[in-house]
Amino acid sequence: MHAVAHIELNAVDLALDLIARFADPEAAGVMLPDAFFDDWLAVADDEARHFLMVTGRLAALDAAYGDLPAHDGLWQAAEATTGDLLARLAVVPLVFEARGLDVTPGMIRTLEADGDDESAAILRVIYQDEIGHVAAGHRWFLAVAAMRGVDPVATWQALVRAHVPRAVKPPFNTPARDQAGLSRDYYLPLVAPGTDPSSQVPPT
Repeated sequence: MHAVAHIELNAVDLALDLIARFADPEAAGVMLPDAFFDDWLAVADDEARHFLMVTGRLAALDAAYGDLPAHDGLWQAAEATTGDLLARLAVVPLVFEARGLDVTPGMIRTLEADGDDESAAILRVIYQDEIGHVAAGHRWFLAVAAMRGVDPVATWQALVRAHVPRAVKPPFNTPARDQAGLSRDYYLPLVAPGTDPSSQVPPT
């Protein structure tokens, strides 16, 4: 749960950084509509709510965010994509948040098996919201790709290979990814040969 709190806090900052960094059309390379900023403000609001839910749960367990060390992988990805809106959209929502859809069902099952239904219930809320966040990332990736006149699938694959080549790995939660619009033709070609791309089972 401490790791989840760290991810959710980073997600707040990443959503707001996306807004602030690319509000200038010169920085974005395109003129973004108001709906873009509305969507990412809503995502930031969701992530803040998640962070408060998780830190509340940590408090109930006599712990607090900051008690344990945390990685900076999300910020490394953010720093690597500061100069390109399309790269940021490709990497943060469509690699890292999509990865959350893959791993969260297993985390929920583990918590329930350990009798921690309260933590599992929080992750179920986060899981459902994150499908919408990946969908927002995909929607705006398609929109910006169209504005630039580039093929979205080929461009996504090239950007991921350039910035996070080892981050796309199975098992994939294909039902949730499909629901968010991130179809298999995006990510399966990036799976290493000989790797089993079996799907993760979503939570019931």
